[in-house]
Amino acid sequence: MQSPTISNITTTSKATALPKTTSRQTGAFALMDSLKRHGVEHIFGYPGGAILPIYDELYKWEARGEIQHILVRHEQGAAHAADGYARATGKVGVCFATSGPGATNLVTGIATAHMDSIPLVIVTGQVTRAAIGSDAFQETDIYGITLPIVKHSYVVRDPKDMAQIVAEAFDLAGTGRPGPVLIDIPKDVGLEEFDYTPVEPGTFKLRGYRPTTKGNPRQINQALNLIRLAKRPLLYVGGGAIVSGAHAELQQLAEIFQIPVTTTLMGKGSFDESHPLSVGMLGMHGTAYANFAVSECDLLIAVGSRFDDRVTGKLDQFACHAQVIHIDIDPAEVGKNRAPQVPIVGDVRLVLRDLLRRHGELGISPEPNQTKEWLLRIKRWRLEYPLQVPQYPDSISPQEVIVELARQAPNAYYTTDVGQHQMWAAQFLKNGPRQWITSGGLGTMGYGVPAAMGVKVALPDEQVICVAGDASVQMNIQELGTLAQYGINVKTVIINNGWQGMVRQWQQAFFGERYSSSNMEVGMPDFVKLAEAYGVKGIIVNSRDQLQDAIAQILAYDCPVLADIRVTKDENCYPMVAPGKSNAQMIGLPEQSQLEPATESIHCPNCGAQNLPSNNFCPECGTKL
Repeated sequence: MQSPTISNITTTSKATALPKTTSRQTGAFALMDSLKRHGVEHIFGYPGGAILPIYDELYKWEARGEIQHILVRHEQGAAHAADGYARATGKVGVCFATSGPGATNLVTGIATAHMDSIPLVIVTGQVTRAAIGSDAFQETDIYGITLPIVKHSYVVRDPKDMAQIVAEAFDLAGTGRPGPVLIDIPKDVGLEEFDYTPVEPGTFKLRGYRPTTKGNPRQINQALNLIRLAKRPLLYVGGGAIVSGAHAELQQLAEIFQIPVTTTLMGKGSFDESHPLSVGMLGMHGTAYANFAVSECDLLIAVGSRFDDRVTGKLDQFACHAQVIHIDIDPAEVGKNRAPQVPIVGDVRLVLRDLLRRHGELGISPEPNQTKEWLLRIKRWRLEYPLQVPQYPDSISPQEVIVELARQAPNAYYTTDVGQHQMWAAQFLKNGPRQWITSGGLGTMGYGVPAAMGVKVALPDEQVICVAGDASVQMNIQELGTLAQYGINVKTVIINNGWQGMVRQWQQAFFGERYSSSNMEVGMPDFVKLAEAYGVKGIIVNSRDQLQDAIAQILAYDCPVLADIRVTKDENCYPMVAPGKSNAQMIGLPEQSQLEPATESIHCPNCGAQNLPSNNFCPECGTKL
């Protein structure tokens, strides 16, 4: 059957549209029928011997236009594409692979989803039940291999259990703290006929699985009391706010109490970074003003975040003057790295909603100007230590590329690979909810292109751009063939500096400029020719005067495009918190950048602004204080 393009396949999204009847069917039919009942429209995968009974059944469903299968070029691409699909939509992503090497090729993608709490259902073929444990051809214990990196796993021993297992898997993957769930299906289970009775979504729940979604009222009251008393509060927001859809509640809380907001790499998009209360991303490559703020705050409100080491720097100096409120749906995360004064286990959106409701019930307005001095102090840091966009006379800086992308495509969905380009994109792009899609916890090079593919399949009418590095893009560049086959209109922008950029930066800073195996120029492909060999439009940009028109051209093409943008070779990503240092000790800031005591303040002699930190500039009129 000729593979359909994204635009010419129709699917039905109503999960319960199929009749509930008992009939004689195979295990493969039970799987496909159950997936359809759970609203699955797209599957990313690659066939092989052990999963052929399932693919044979899938052929019939695809021929009827009920489910579309996207044939990737490598199973890792299938996992990342399903991951990108899930991040962009909030739905459960689905991918297929065969046994043995097909299944093991999924492992990196499963680990990526696990680290970032992404809901996936992964279906793998397996050797027949009788052959399990015999070291049969292409037999691998994928159930055992993936135990540390999945939320739950199944091996289907009886086709009669198939529908219930699928129902449980979707419920587990998408509720509580989301994550990947594996279903391993022996080949003969897919072939075996039995009396099949469908199972509707939500009918079966895993025994003992009852995630806590509502916060404890007493702890919510305690949190509210701390917020009301804080003079230097800070909202520290992670990926949990994205998962729960807590954007409106978060903004309302910040505005009522005038609390500045910083986000993690995974939390980008949960709060509008153009908002006056936003201080951008914190952490290793966060903004100076976000890192100064977390170092000086007296109350840290952690919302769906896990105190990752790339965020905290030296942990015992992270927000060391602050009391902590920690809100998270996973009780294992609360107190894992930092003991909070007020721990609240629950869904972030529901907890914030209850906190706001309780505040409204009490009818006590915040103290006027309670955080004014704090906000002025942060504003001063923002003015004195902005993110830099250098311009060089003979080359394009990487930051210029990101800024121009943001200017011309402000509402696009962005995916990234991992490295310097990822951090520059995080610093300069201002994304909406679910429009920032990157591998945060695992830091998986090669993630960007297949993830963008998944986003575009899910949202064909949206602009989708992958920001990649010349090193990382090559790890899954074969997926250009998938983009071409299905007409998936993804724009891939390579920030090409000829290096494994972040590795080179660390070697320069911490390893005596010994650049061991990090230069990529020897053997670098001609990306334009490579793209065209796959059937993708390729362009190259060498100079600044080409950049604006080239990006406009890239965005205008109604086809997948790969752009090779040659940038400054030795640019470093700053600010940077060195390993073992506190967030206030950043590399790459001017020498006079010192974190001043929060207690010192004066009045501006020029405009009269009050309670300004000393030894700096007035944020209102620019007068030297």
